Amino acid sequence: MQPILELLSADMVGRILDEAFLLLLRPGIKVLSPEARDLLRAGGATVDAQREVVSIPEAMVWRALEGVPREFWLYTRDGTPAVHYGGNSVQFDPGSSGVNVLDAETGVHRPAVTPDLIRILQVAETLPAYEAQSTAVVCHDVPQAIGDLYRLYLVLLFSNKPIVTGAFSVATTQPMFDMLAIYREGAEDLARRPLAVFDVCPTPPLIWSQFASQNLIDLARARVPAQLVSMPLAGVGAPVTLLGSVVQHAAESLGGIVLHQLASRGAPIVWGGAPAIFDMRHGTTPMGAIETAMIDLAYAQVAKSLGLPTHTYLGASDAKLIDAQAGMESGITTVLGALAGINMISGAGMLDFLACQSAEKLVLDAEAIGMAKRLVAGLQAQTPTLAQEFFDGIEFTSDFLKQKQTRRLFPVEQFLPSPVVDRNTARAWQDAGCPDALARARSRADDLLAGYRRPRASENQEADLHAFVAHLAAEAGMSTLPRVDLDPG
Repeated sequence: MQPILELLSADMVGRILDEAFLLLLRPGIKVLSPEARDLLRAGGATVDAQREVVSIPEAMVWRALEGVPREFWLYTRDGTPAVHYGGNSVQFDPGSSGVNVLDAETGVHRPAVTPDLIRILQVAETLPAYEAQSTAVVCHDVPQAIGDLYRLYLVLLFSNKPIVTGAFSVATTQPMFDMLAIYREGAEDLARRPLAVFDVCPTPPLIWSQFASQNLIDLARARVPAQLVSMPLAGVGAPVTLLGSVVQHAAESLGGIVLHQLASRGAPIVWGGAPAIFDMRHGTTPMGAIETAMIDLAYAQVAKSLGLPTHTYLGASDAKLIDAQAGMESGITTVLGALAGINMISGAGMLDFLACQSAEKLVLDAEAIGMAKRLVAGLQAQTPTLAQEFFDGIEFTSDFLKQKQTRRLFPVEQFLPSPVVDRNTARAWQDAGCPDALARARSRADDLLAGYRRPRASENQEADLHAFVAHLAAEAGMSTLPRVDLDPG
């Protein structure tokens, strides 16, 4: 009885795909990698090498789609299946690649460093709302050349959950595969039991860069799951209409799937994205806007019509602080993404157009996620009759609290939020010092951090991981890695 929200009619889904197929023919897609163009040419595409433009016929797209797995699992660091991509499964991870963190004490946005990412990882690890971790912030205390793999290094040290990550240079992709394989019995076992999914981003409009093309090829050949993150910007990098942006998203994603499947047919890939509208009044890209969410829901519906796994960016806010705007935008879009049955929803914890991450907002967003998951669980019959047996012996009195079934079913029927959500009396709130949502989230984060225990791995694995990353850091000019306290207290 899971409720599913759809914005498009079946006819409209068909029109979107038909127009996406036309875009793949004219103007085609710009592919800046010669190796990728050669693969596409060999697969049946027409290539204009001088203009670096590839025209892909519809039949070629359908052949590629036939090879895409309709579902797959991500596994924990210790090898347990934990995240299901496919169908209407709904899971969440913190938003990724923020450059700043919100200092909860001062309200200042400042560049993130190693302790900030560790704090975010520890909070997310303790919250069951997040089925996966992400490489949540860029650490400004390490060279950019190793930034991607360093963030993955910290996740592997402090979390057992599956990981949503990404490589942002050709040079770091294989090392990141090698790091993940330390926690498996080599590359083949990593392909059988993937620990991470890697975001890959086309450039709007209709461009697959040298790096993004190579990244898709490398992921496919390693059989490491790829997550397409098409980012049409309505009115600037994409048509101003929401449906026009959905068509562009489909064309960019289909082009990526064709290249990916030509590199290795049957490799897992996800139809994802991080689109936005463009607010022409301010020159900003609001991720918390309802229209942005509508693009997300529409492209996810297109993917589901093809039977593909899905991802999106929702649950973020454009607010600069944890305030009413942050709660409104994040809560609304979290619920919408869950109702659409999107497999992985990124964005929790994020503020300021995805530029800033906050551990306190992660705590607050976890409550919205809990409510959204309760909603999509739907209404279930918990007893043989729906109501009649509860009335046995009641005799027109409000004595339902006395019933054993009430006590048994109370935590089953209701999502029970943490103290971050204030459901106490006004008197109790006043006696506690009138804390607002930020104060309660800060207190909750402190409690979670106090109770955090680092998931153990074998000493050999951690030694291999540290030696591997330290070597790469030395090549990047770092004499030592930033100090990491693995066992505080």
